[in-house]
Amino acid sequence: MRVSFVIPVLNSEKTLAECLDAIRAQVLPPGVEREIVIADAGSTDRTLEIAREHDVDVIADNPLKTGEAGKTAGIKAAHGEIIALVDSDNILPDPDWLARMTAPFADPEVVATEPLAYTVRPHDPAPTRYFALLGMNDPICLFTRNYDRTCGVTGTWTGLKVPTEDRGDWLKLTLTADALPTIGANGFVFRRSLLDGTNWDPYLFDIDILYERIRRDGAVHVAKVKTGIVHLYCARLADFARKQRRRIRDFLYFAQAKQRSYPWDRQRKTGIILFCLSTVTLLPLLVQMLIGFCRKPDRAWLYHVPVCWITLWVYGWGALAKLFGRRQSIADRTTWQAN
Repeated sequence: MRVSFVIPVLNSEKTLAECLDAIRAQVLPPGVEREIVIADAGSTDRTLEIAREHDVDVIADNPLKTGEAGKTAGIKAAHGEIIALVDSDNILPDPDWLARMTAPFADPEVVATEPLAYTVRPHDPAPTRYFALLGMNDPICLFTRNYDRTCGVTGTWTGLKVPTEDRGDWLKLTLTADALPTIGANGFVFRRSLLDGTNWDPYLFDIDILYERIRRDGAVHVAKVKTGIVHLYCARLADFARKQRRRIRDFLYFAQAKQRSYPWDRQRKTGIILFCLSTVTLLPLLVQMLIGFCRKPDRAWLYHVPVCWITLWVYGWGALAKLFGRRQSIADRTTWQAN
């Protein structure tokens, strides 16, 4: 079995070396081969030099520049029957990560695996630790209950009612259209056959792939492995604001172009309203902060309030732009610098 690590990059010199070092450090299970594929969106820093220094197997071009297009370009250039989607700001936390992530594939029903949590490292910047503790990169997910990593506020890996069977080192999930959290990023490992009959070219939206398979087959089985992954998401609040602006612009553009299939309009409207009210009144956020700190003490929880305020501001302007009929466009990546 060959596992192809697919890594979209764009000016990723700050994190790529550590990402590749962790992949190279993996102890390969018997009968498993490894391939590393970089999909570059036109980096102008040392990204490609670092990739060559680490002897990556394939460097593919990603002319459409987005991370979703990079996944497509990388998968097209990959040769493995198992695809591991790892971003350039992801670090595999230990040498047996790959072995644990591929073990559930011994069950023929399992089409994909994903880490159960984000790994919190004490030496990472406080914002990075905060998002790992929260278990999500967007605080609205906490209020809509649609998240997919262990959350320090709730103590659960999702707020949706997903049928789950504990298999010891991993959880076997039965995902349906009514129970489909936002699975599919930061260490998502899947059989290439999962893509069969789905719309993944030229942009691969991971949650859309699962939704399309569910619509066809009625349900899919995914394993949540009891391990973590490091996500160096943001070192500063300014980085977070920039990424939220990119997120909302890209989402509105692809939604307007009808290139998304996952039913985002089904998001709990009450959850979104609760987020807005909680952010404005502040007290519920302080309560969540206290709960999180009691569960996992870390001063990084202090970022909960400003992160929610930034999200409300950025998404609010995005919603107003849509309301007044502004023509949407993909966020500009010309001067993008990762982290």
